[in-house]
Amino acid sequence: MLFIEKTIFSIQNMYKPLFNKRQVLVFRHFGNKGYSLFACLGREVVCSVLSVATLTYASAESVATDPIVTDSTATTTAREMMLEEVCVTGSRAPLTRSQAARMVTVLEKADFAQAPVQSVNDLLKYAVGVDVRQRGPLGAQTDISIRGGTSEQIIILLNGINICDPQTGHNAMDLPVDLNDIVRIEVLEGPAGRIYGTSSLVGAVNIVTGVRSQETGDRRNVQAHIEGGSYGYFHVGGRYSTDSRLLTPVSFSNSLSANYSRSDGYSRSKAGNLNTDFSGAKAFYQGQYEDDDLRLHWHMGLADKGWGSSTFWASPKWQADEQYEHTTKLYTAIQGESKRGRLHLSGNVYWNQNRDHYEGYRDRPEVMKYNYNRTDVYGVSFNTYFDWNTADPDRIRNRTALGAELRNEDLVSGNLGEPLAQTHHISGTDRDYTLGVNRTNISGYLEHNILLNNFTISAGIVAVKNTWSNMNITVYPGIDVSYRPSPHWRLHASYNSSLRMPSFTEMYYKLQGYSADPHLKPEEMSAIEAGCNVQYSIFNFQCALWYHQGRNMIDWIMDTTKGDDATWQSVNHTEINSLGLEIGARYHYKSSTLHVSYSLIHQDKKQEPGIVSQYALEYLRHKLVAHALLPLTKRLSLDLNLRWQDRVGSYTDFEGQVCDYRPYVLTDARMTWRQAKWEIYVGANNLFDTRYHDYGLVPQPGRWMIVGSSVNL
Repeated sequence: MLFIEKTIFSIQNMYKPLFNKRQVLVFRHFGNKGYSLFACLGREVVCSVLSVATLTYASAESVATDPIVTDSTATTTAREMMLEEVCVTGSRAPLTRSQAARMVTVLEKADFAQAPVQSVNDLLKYAVGVDVRQRGPLGAQTDISIRGGTSEQIIILLNGINICDPQTGHNAMDLPVDLNDIVRIEVLEGPAGRIYGTSSLVGAVNIVTGVRSQETGDRRNVQAHIEGGSYGYFHVGGRYSTDSRLLTPVSFSNSLSANYSRSDGYSRSKAGNLNTDFSGAKAFYQGQYEDDDLRLHWHMGLADKGWGSSTFWASPKWQADEQYEHTTKLYTAIQGESKRGRLHLSGNVYWNQNRDHYEGYRDRPEVMKYNYNRTDVYGVSFNTYFDWNTADPDRIRNRTALGAELRNEDLVSGNLGEPLAQTHHISGTDRDYTLGVNRTNISGYLEHNILLNNFTISAGIVAVKNTWSNMNITVYPGIDVSYRPSPHWRLHASYNSSLRMPSFTEMYYKLQGYSADPHLKPEEMSAIEAGCNVQYSIFNFQCALWYHQGRNMIDWIMDTTKGDDATWQSVNHTEINSLGLEIGARYHYKSSTLHVSYSLIHQDKKQEPGIVSQYALEYLRHKLVAHALLPLTKRLSLDLNLRWQDRVGSYTDFEGQVCDYRPYVLTDARMTWRQAKWEIYVGANNLFDTRYHDYGLVPQPGRWMIVGSSVNL
């Protein structure tokens, strides 16, 4: 969990955007980084940064997703802000620093270098409220869930743009960005319908990238890194960024990054062939234009990856251990926002394409036809906020935000959907897409914020209509309240609700022991949360208690009493209620930090005898995360991370025996030597070579050693 210190704002213009101050953990030795604040501030910011290791709450904001931009023109309408830490917001309209209505986990860029991680997927393991389940190492394929939910129930955003694949949530973390592109990662826990839109049933992960060189502040910057390790692992990448000042108040920035990685994997099939190997490449371009009145940001990313998925989709009836999958993802978006006036406007247009190629038997299409899917997602959204009835010119009492989004999801497939009136050729094959589904989601948002001396009340609704289910317009409300009885104490409480449409796989997948239901109902979630934060100079403590009430929760289940006739079926659970507790404490002295956090979850839905759940009833009952950052010398530092996890649920082996998940402890470590322009490091994941299962029949890797170096010019 992340905790807040104090923030000092000097505001010279009440009509400029003001921003929510949220609970954020500060590691002061990572201070003075220009990237440490949202781009939407639009003014020069002096701040220090967060630590990622064990994560706490700050807040996230759905419209402001650009990197920080420094305005070189100091006019009477400008304002100066002096901050001691990062702050982000959790509402559709940004608020001032003293409000903390919605809580969010924040991971800052400075910490990526500290933690022993090679991907965003690995980084999220240290968030106590996040469940990361792998089907391969180093982010080869990973499912992310929040607070006992499933990977289908969260929304993944890139710079505030929804990049989820409606075909399946399993491929949601195929990201085009390198860690060097990322400024900040925000994890919002709980339903987030009125902030991030539908599909954010139990939470959201927003990945914010930066255009300019955040480390040096130079107009031109070159970064390169290379690393290798166990099981034939190799990774190389680089990034080039420029910042051109066209005129005094105008800037034009660009960056381009690319990387390649591969591994032989850590296991082999019964026939002795590779079955957890992976290889892939990424490329990401982003640009930004800004003047006194307008900010535009655009990005284009490509992620291409193939990996052996081992025995993930296998069952006692179908004992395949050489499955393989290949995905190609394309992400494009352009975003804009105004910077002047009482009425603030923002909007975006985006197109994402996802291609998926699955092989039940690797390189053997004569045994089982390959599955091909292509989804195209088009979206446009608009958001605005304004202030009104402000009696005191030095204080904003009312702020209202409203917006709308239209999102079209189109699938063509060889296996999923309804018969197409006109088939489409599958590029590179002799086959056609013969099936498909098309649906459009329309959302409208309204939110109002009331700001008092020690209170903040933020309330709003999202109204949703989806063409697939012929549903009527449905409204999902939410309200957040914060109270600050003293400078060291902060109390918060909230109620929020949201919904999620079934993925196309959940509705239509029917192969090799799987039988989907095309008539699944949408999932709905209501949640309440209450918590507190206590913060002093070297010690912070935070806790949160939450309750989720889920209706029509979607799951894949198997009735093992049917023996050889048992199949996985997609179903709606009538109701699943969850109760959770999250606590965390942090001690920081000089350059050393110790941080411990713990999460406990209890569900009231019990598994029936003989019934095995693949998703909804498998959750982390206990998760403990501990982190220690120890500076050994001026240049040498040691980062230690420990995780203890105890999962509820079971899986069925090839003999048909039901096996319960066992608790396990993992320790990751990394030692880094830093110079001004370069660094070298050696790290180990699963340092003590623990053997464990985290996703059904797929065994997880043991000790994984990595050595690497990076340079920043």
